[in-house]
Amino acid sequence: MSDGRSRTSLEVPALIARKRDGGELTSDELRELLTAYLADEVDDAQIAALLMAGVIRGFTDAEAIALTEVLVASGETVDLSGLRGPTVDKHSTGGVGDTTTFVVGPLLAAAGCQVAKLSGRGLGHTGGTLDKLESIPGFRVDLSAAELREQVESIGLAVAAATQDLVPADKRLYALRDVTGTVASPALIASSVMSKKIAGGAQHVLLDVKTGDGAFVPDPAAATELAELCTQIGLAHDRRTGAIVSDMSQPLGDGVGNALEVAVAVEVLRGERHDALRELSLTLAAATLELTGVDATTARQRCDTLLDDGHALERFREFVVAQGGDPTVADAPWDVLPVAPVIRTWQPGAGVVSAMACRRLGELAGALGAGRQRADDAVDAAVGLEVLVRIGDELTADQPAVRIHARSDADVERLLAELPAAVSVGSSPVTPPPLVYARVGLED
Repeated sequence: MSDGRSRTSLEVPALIARKRDGGELTSDELRELLTAYLADEVDDAQIAALLMAGVIRGFTDAEAIALTEVLVASGETVDLSGLRGPTVDKHSTGGVGDTTTFVVGPLLAAAGCQVAKLSGRGLGHTGGTLDKLESIPGFRVDLSAAELREQVESIGLAVAAATQDLVPADKRLYALRDVTGTVASPALIASSVMSKKIAGGAQHVLLDVKTGDGAFVPDPAAATELAELCTQIGLAHDRRTGAIVSDMSQPLGDGVGNALEVAVAVEVLRGERHDALRELSLTLAAATLELTGVDATTARQRCDTLLDDGHALERFREFVVAQGGDPTVADAPWDVLPVAPVIRTWQPGAGVVSAMACRRLGELAGALGAGRQRADDAVDAAVGLEVLVRIGDELTADQPAVRIHARSDADVERLLAELPAAVSVGSSPVTPPPLVYARVGLED
């Protein structure tokens, strides 16, 4: 607004003051206020003040639910009601080396679920599902709503870019939060995440809430609270919702970078890896099946079988073909994925891996070109890191801990100088962190 004054009938300064003093806004007040903001009838400065008051004082669960409703109502929604199987979605809150979607999606499709996933691109230290998929030659992520539905009906799985018309209010509100230091609020994070899941149309939503150094919520207790709030919001919107709180104190898979992460996920699908990425993928897939009514034991057994007998791999191949990608990636990934011209290893010497700066490892991969700092940055699909060790591992003197995939020797040298601060090696035994901290909204 050019005159700097609100045109809404609400007493906006009074609402801000109430929140500042620890009071609660009603659903109707929040709805009218944010609707007026989206209509440019309330200033950015006023909403920024309200957000800051809420971050400091805390938003209630009822306020988070109301905010989610407003965000969903701001744009289009996806209608999946006509699909033949249970519609499901798995969402991660973001981390390093996390490629579970490429294992969980095919597993659930092979189990008879309908997976219509709208994903995003990487930003900062976290990788983006769409960027990883586009490292497969020919793979297309810009699907129309009709193409998305047809593909899910045909093979049970599609992963595409969200359109600008899906929850546009979230994009505007997040941009304001980003520049005002108000991102770190459980209610604001939960409403942002769940508004996109609800608008995406799936009736069963499984959240993978990350915790640890590489996550947006480092503390496991706080991550569990976030998972509980997201679950409550989903249930309030008639979605069967559950969550797994999982570790992100170290990269989940060995690969940190787009083509590297695709290759690692394919190796899991091919039965060539029995690591944390495989275990968490099976845990997430089984938990999602639980939400559809399958008991926990049967769900896990079914997922184990579908992965071991090759059904999940075959569904991944069909998924790649359906979206224009080269199916050779399912058989020999490095025959088609881009390869960096310079590959070198780092050996820290003998000792025990005592800790990792997981976020920093993601940032270092990004500095090689695997990630972006701004939304319009280009990414290099070939570069990144292979983190070959985990916390608690005992290393020999000449054992490689990290393999660097780079464009130049100069890039490698810069990374070699940074890695000792990102992967700590000591002399005393260390207990590895648990892979899963909590299950929310699921059988114990």
